[in-house]
Amino acid sequence: MMQADWPGLVYQFLQRPDGSGAFPYLSDACHALLGVAPERLRADAALFVELILPEDRPSYCDAMRASRAEMKACNWEGRIWIEEWKDIKWINLRAMPSAHDGGVQWDGIMTNITQSKLAEAEIKRSREQLAELSAHIQTVKEQERARIAREIHDDLGGNLTAIKMALALLTRRLPAGDNVLLEKANYVDALIDRSIEAVHRISGDLRPGVLDFGLVAAIDWQAKEFEKQAGIPCEFTSNQKEIDLDLDQATALFRVFQEALTNIAKHARASRVAVRLSRTNRNLRLEVTDDGRGIAPADRMKPKSFGIRGMMERAKALGGDVSIGAGGAGGTVVTIKIPLTGRAD
Repeated sequence: MMQADWPGLVYQFLQRPDGSGAFPYLSDACHALLGVAPERLRADAALFVELILPEDRPSYCDAMRASRAEMKACNWEGRIWIEEWKDIKWINLRAMPSAHDGGVQWDGIMTNITQSKLAEAEIKRSREQLAELSAHIQTVKEQERARIAREIHDDLGGNLTAIKMALALLTRRLPAGDNVLLEKANYVDALIDRSIEAVHRISGDLRPGVLDFGLVAAIDWQAKEFEKQAGIPCEFTSNQKEIDLDLDQATALFRVFQEALTNIAKHARASRVAVRLSRTNRNLRLEVTDDGRGIAPADRMKPKSFGIRGMMERAKALGGDVSIGAGGAGGTVVTIKIPLTGRAD
């Protein structure tokens, strides 16, 4: 093989019929990449496998076996230990096999991919940190919502109730026959009633009190509320009467369910919705199916598809996932699956 200006180590590796190996050719980049002189590696081909970190050797051997069995290109990446520099490098090995004297010879190139791997690891770490931050923000937000809901319900709701009672007392003491003042009092009384209803609605939106009765009851209630408000029949079934979850998990799953229903009301043009909650020893699964117009794959990750992204982030924070697919008879199926930690089949 003629040496060229390659950005890596150009090599030939021969595996003889008896399984032994040899490096018929190694370019001058051998020492710079592997920390081993070409002459030393040619004298002891097994040294290359010894350079590979023990945890990465099985994948290298598997890749070479598959390449030989199928006579297809080998593309492997893994870590090697450079004794001379007391350092670890990531390398990528690409080689094409061919029959040679009863054995197989690979012509290929090895390149240093350490920097790209470090960058990849940094990106992964950053994404994990962002996911942790997102989960923390969601938890804090739910806690703040619960606090505000309690204050609205207790303080504002209590004040409105007291005002209604005081108004009733004043109304009874109005001069007989003063229809104008009576009409004004009735108007204020109706206004207080509407305000009390608004307090209950806003408090419920901030932190659904129905969650205190359990997840099954909360989802059943939300399904009925959706049917009432959207005018779309919504059938709910569960394989358990009660499902024991901590409040944070139940709240997160309930919010994902609310977002799924919101998307149906806004975009699906559905005439029917089916909701199924099922629990196994290992997982909790919530499936929301509609018979609407469906969702195109390209629409799922649009720049402003915050609803879908929010659902995925909430599920991921619970260690689960959200999948969105087409229904058997059209429409869309949204499946939320979360693991039940500490349980076994």
